[in-house]
Amino acid sequence: MAAVPSVVQPANVDPAVVDFAVVGEWMVSHGLPDGPFEGVEPIGGGTQNVLLRFSRGGRDYVLRRPPQHLRPKSNEVLRREARLLAALDGTAVPAPRLIAACTDEKVLGGAVFYLMEPITGFNASTMLPELHARDADIRRKMGLAAAGGIAALGSVDYQQVGLDGYGKPDGFLERQVPRWMSELESYARNDGYPGPQIPGLQRVADWLERNRPQQWRPGIMHGDYHLANMMFRYDGPELAAIVDWEMSTIGDPLLDLGWLLATWPDGTALDALVGPLAGAGGLATREELIAEYSRGSDRDLSAIDYYYVLACFKLGIVLEGTHARAFAGKASPQIGDLLHAMTLRLFEKASAVVG
Repeated sequence: MAAVPSVVQPANVDPAVVDFAVVGEWMVSHGLPDGPFEGVEPIGGGTQNVLLRFSRGGRDYVLRRPPQHLRPKSNEVLRREARLLAALDGTAVPAPRLIAACTDEKVLGGAVFYLMEPITGFNASTMLPELHARDADIRRKMGLAAAGGIAALGSVDYQQVGLDGYGKPDGFLERQVPRWMSELESYARNDGYPGPQIPGLQRVADWLERNRPQQWRPGIMHGDYHLANMMFRYDGPELAAIVDWEMSTIGDPLLDLGWLLATWPDGTALDALVGPLAGAGGLATREELIAEYSRGSDRDLSAIDYYYVLACFKLGIVLEGTHARAFAGKASPQIGDLLHAMTLRLFEKASAVVG
């Protein structure tokens, strides 16, 4: 695609990352307003994906593309995100609204990208506005909003919104323990890693295999549902949007509820996932979170302990991967130690249920 000479590249954006001349022409070809790019600013986030906010032709946008140095599945992950956000438009799920997606990586020098509407809200893992910091009732209702948001997601008929083939729900629960035990074994490739020093690991894995629910209904999963992946409104406790959908799939949505419960602040190393909200206190209890989910869902919650334990098991193994890489010099030792402490805490929580 030929560059448009009239478009001035913002000084704070490397054209090798986002060439605004190319983006500008692509936008016009998709019926979006022409004109100069104004107020271009990077947005920080929980991932390595590039996020840029800007205005053009009287409309505000956020552009999202994979990291500059692409990983093997970077483009496919962004294509999936764009497909999911398009499917969720018009549902009760608080998610970013997709404007347009460029799924052809040849347009932007090897990377796909999409445009979405900006979110007016804050991430409670990095800051608390004065309203939320001073009002314990608002903080309690933030947790209820988090549970309600994931109940709304799990209630969407994924086939009706066009997400057939987005995941592989058949055998989803059966795959979990073998899949993540295999992942844990793969960490041995990291030089110096002594192997998983995780008390209760095998006991938890065995319990999960014995207590797997035999009946469940497939639905859309976020896949990494904790407070750092939510934006809240500035004027109250409601969710502005659920963000970071890289791990979304079609599976058992109750695992998202288990994930929320497993990562809920508990005064331990896990509070690092949540930041200032954990320190402020006054949060909803586990029982309140479950009750709020049940108000927005018709799913059977009688096996919620299974999903809680599975979330502790799976997330603990994911975090242990950074600990293993730190031994081989591929990650910060300090971060590796912190995440290992989180892994140990997650397995403590799982073991308390397993007995």
